[in-house]
Amino acid sequence: MKKIVIIGCGNVGLSYLKKLCLIDISLEISLIDINEEKLEGEILDLEQSLVYGNSNIKLKIGTYNDCDDADIIVITTGVSQSANDRLNDLTKANEIIIDITNNLRNTNFKGIYLVATNPLDVITQLVAHYTDHPFNKVIGTGTMLDTARLKSLISKEIDVKPNDVNVYVLGEHGNSQFVAWNNANIGLQNLSKFLSLDQKQELEDKTRRMGSSIIRYKGYTSEGVSACLLELTLTILNDLKKVYVVSNYNTTYDVYLSMPCIIGSNGIEKVIDIKLTEDEKDKLEESSKVIIEALDKVLPRELY
Repeated sequence: MKKIVIIGCGNVGLSYLKKLCLIDISLEISLIDINEEKLEGEILDLEQSLVYGNSNIKLKIGTYNDCDDADIIVITTGVSQSANDRLNDLTKANEIIIDITNNLRNTNFKGIYLVATNPLDVITQLVAHYTDHPFNKVIGTGTMLDTARLKSLISKEIDVKPNDVNVYVLGEHGNSQFVAWNNANIGLQNLSKFLSLDQKQELEDKTRRMGSSIIRYKGYTSEGVSACLLELTLTILNDLKKVYVVSNYNTTYDVYLSMPCIIGSNGIEKVIDIKLTEDEKDKLEESSKVIIEALDKVLPRELY
């Protein structure tokens, strides 16, 4: 039986857990959170819901000892989200990650880390650094979420299914992200045939602001990112070799940022080298600088 450990069972962690419980799968899931009393209630509630499903899922309140033989560790612990800038919460988030990784270093975990804690790219790199885990086995959800948001917006704009829109948001999961419009298409026809320059800019701006908008309306984001975590989990457990744009270690800029990758049972198996325009290359470099500047505040460059 495959095993997953979820560290942090707030809004994102619980949303991800509930999605796992809705699919036909055999899993052992250990939950680690400071509020164990709440975990007990969530487990009792979910166990009753599993009676009418087809899954074979065993839930329990876990400890870091459960990480030894886990296939995937999902880190969703973080601070309350900022409606303006994910990087503002970095200092507190770093303290939380240091505490978590101090425990993880004492385990024999050999599997794959999935990270969904903001500021996403910086935290994913910190997890890799603090645990000294292979880069290909430390994956952040990155702009996979922003890409889903953009596809959803485009599908409503031109009345086509989201999965038939081939487009990627690249770089930082944050304000410096950008859309690789040059490669974007539907049925091999460039999106320029469907969208004007003004429409593209409006959709890109809406995508960039989407997280802030959701937080303003409901106080937090959870469903989109937990769907990304679920998709990555199934891709890894079933060795599907699917392509997603996730936060991964970029050798050119020596930092984690989002580019499309082939993902399988070994984590990131190949980074796709897509052709960018000169303007897009400049945007990617600028995005890397934003992430590096934030990273330098908590981890001096000579240490990574």
